Amino acid sequence: MDHPLTSDHGRPRQTAGTGRVAAELARLMPRDRWLLDLLDQHQVFTTEQITMLCYPSLHRASYRLRQLHRRDILDRFRHGSRPGSDAYRWTLGPVGAAITATAAGKPPPRPQQVRAHVDRLATSPKLHHLITVNELFCTLASHARDRAGVALARWWSEQRATAAAGNLVRPDGAGTWTVDRSTVSFWVEVDRGTEQLSRLTSKLHNGYTRLVGTRLAWPVLFWLPNPTREDHLHDVLAHQGTAGVAVATATGEHGHPAGPVWRLAGQPGTARLALHQLPTSNDIEEDV
Repeated sequence: MDHPLTSDHGRPRQTAGTGRVAAELARLMPRDRWLLDLLDQHQVFTTEQITMLCYPSLHRASYRLRQLHRRDILDRFRHGSRPGSDAYRWTLGPVGAAITATAAGKPPPRPQQVRAHVDRLATSPKLHHLITVNELFCTLASHARDRAGVALARWWSEQRATAAAGNLVRPDGAGTWTVDRSTVSFWVEVDRGTEQLSRLTSKLHNGYTRLVGTRLAWPVLFWLPNPTREDHLHDVLAHQGTAGVAVATATGEHGHPAGPVWRLAGQPGTARLALHQLPTSNDIEEDV
């Protein structure tokens, strides 16, 4: 990591016994429980992402998160050595992990196991990639919060999406987006520009193509770091084809992911589409 890890692991903590779990359950708000379920699935969020998901303001979110942290329901870390130099990342604390495990009918993990998991997450080379994936879905969920007829009806983590795909491919996530009567399910591949484009396209030809013709033949969305990277990917796809998979690309520079920012592969000159307008693989011609 570029900066030393700062956390609160050193302060005294109580154990997450059955009695404490029951006591905390009685104190949690429905919004708290929803956040715990999301963290159980998606591992880590920034303060800003949690605000998008659950709160009307950053101030309200920060206040509640500090309360949950003091009660060991949440844990947090950051990589800045100076206050404010890096935002906190939030994950489940010992009590929060015990609550979600108990709700799922599983034995609660020991506090030491939870601490070790937080440390592994904080030092993982995949952390920033995971946060970027979660940022995309948090942005969509926030967009849908106060809009009638708009919903992020499915939000799968990498693990759940991979299992749903029968381990034929390992997506970064999957979702279902609904606007009025239009619904599209999709796979997500987030690219931070750190690997060869051939690695991205190999997932189409060696993974997603196996889903063509099945009920999981959803479009694959590549969320890219900048327009130049997007142009290069389209050049590669124009040469290699998409193996019959519907592919669309976008970057944050083009606007909100719910809006008309998605560029279809293999259709040069066509206008960008909104998320709910994207086709399925069954709507395009086989190009291999």
